[in-house]
Amino acid sequence: MRLSDIDKTLAASAARGVLLLAICLPAAAFAADRTAGEPSAGAASKGASIERGRYLVKIAGCNDCHTTGYAQSGGTVPEKDWLLGDRLGFRGPWGTTYPANLRLTMSKMSETEWVKFAHTTKLRPPMPWFALRDMDKEDVRSIYRFVRHLGPVGDPAPAFVPPGQTPNGPVVQFPAPPQ
Repeated sequence: MRLSDIDKTLAASAARGVLLLAICLPAAAFAADRTAGEPSAGAASKGASIERGRYLVKIAGCNDCHTTGYAQSGGTVPEKDWLLGDRLGFRGPWGTTYPANLRLTMSKMSETEWVKFAHTTKLRPPMPWFALRDMDKEDVRSIYRFVRHLGPVGDPAPAFVPPGQTPNGPVVQFPAPPQ
C-alpha cells in the first residue's frame, strides 16, 4: 500500500468510530435539552473549540460514514449536510448497523453525558469505538461543541437489524472474523 492509501484506510476506520454512536443509544435516556451544570467557556475559547471540533470531524473521518456521499465526493459535501447519518447499512455477524445522525444524537445529550459515553461505550462494528474511547477529553468536547453548533436537523438513522434478519436497502457486507 502507498502511504496515502494507508492514511485513507485509517481515516475511514476512525470515521466508523463515530458511526454507530446512536445505534446503541436509547433516545429516551436523554432529555431534549440538558445543559445545566455544563462547563462554560468564554466566547473566544468556545469558538476555538468549535473550530477544533470541525477539524477533528474532518481528519478523524467521521464524515466518511455519517455524511452521505462525503467520501465518494472527495469531501465536497457542504457543511450544512454533515453528520446527518446514512441509510447505507453495515452488515455482518453482529447484524446490520447504520451510521447515526450525530446531530440529532448529540442534541439529546449534555456535554458531560457525551464525554462519558465517548469514553465508556462499546459499539457494534464497524464503529471503532476504541478510537473514540482513546481520544483526549478536550477533543471529545470539541467534537460535541462543533456538532451542537451545526444544529439538530434530519431524520434518525434506520434501526439496528439483528443477525439473521434481512435489512431493507443497501448494505456493505462484512465477512465473519477469522477464527
